[in-house]
Amino acid sequence: IDYKNKIILAPMVRVGTLPLRLLALEFGADLVYSPEIVDKRIIASERHFDEETGLIAYIDDKNTINFRSHPIEKSKLIFQVGTSDPDLALQAALKVKQDVSGIDVNCGCPKKFSIQGGMGAALLSNPEKLKSILTNLVQNSGLPVTCKIRILQTKEQTLELCKMIESTGVKAIAIHCRTKDERPRQPGHWNIFKYIVENITSIPIIANGDLFQRSDIIKLKEMSNVSSFMIARAAQYNVSIFRKEESLPLIEVVTKYIKKAIDVGNNWPNTKYTLTQMYA
Repeated sequence: IDYKNKIILAPMVRVGTLPLRLLALEFGADLVYSPEIVDKRIIASERHFDEETGLIAYIDDKNTINFRSHPIEKSKLIFQVGTSDPDLALQAALKVKQDVSGIDVNCGCPKKFSIQGGMGAALLSNPEKLKSILTNLVQNSGLPVTCKIRILQTKEQTLELCKMIESTGVKAIAIHCRTKDERPRQPGHWNIFKYIVENITSIPIIANGDLFQRSDIIKLKEMSNVSSFMIARAAQYNVSIFRKEESLPLIEVVTKYIKKAIDVGNNWPNTKYTLTQMYA
């Protein structure tokens, strides 16, 4: 996968499931990330392939579907794993390897569940553990590996972390321009991107945070020369933001989403949740 000059659907828990990813690709997204899935959950799942529909589901012994995909998205699908263990991370990557084209390690989620488990943003303060996870994946998964982080308290600390990540052989670094303690109501720090891009030159930097319309992408590109852009909330509200033309009216997007959800047999609670986020 080439991570340069891409517009990407960000990993979003509960929202970034199969129907929204397929719709994002139809509207023009270059890559789509799965929601974060914890390593142990995917390892404990069994792969099921429906020959009639082509749908793939990873289902555990409690009959819970932990991940669903379709071959038509494989070449553009990145699987994001939540992990704090190099061996479990690799097992998870190998489990889904045949159905995805890249692995991303979540180092940015600030939620209590992730932090308590040593995952997500907890890895930002444990760089040696993060390095061992990324190195194991890069050397043994046979897939391109990326990492999504949040910024640290200073730009120098953020750069030091990025250089360590770069040294593991990852193919790109996605940076959410807030610290782990900052929330969406607080403005992101776009000024970090120019500094990182000037000092990390061997791999693409993917910018994430406060990209609400196509004009924001143009503005940030001019400010920082950042390579690629990852869209989260704006895609959640109206996934047609990936169109090169202007976004469609929300009612059209909702109608298309419902049809897509029916076509792939998405479960109703997840469909309902995603629709409520579109109207948030």
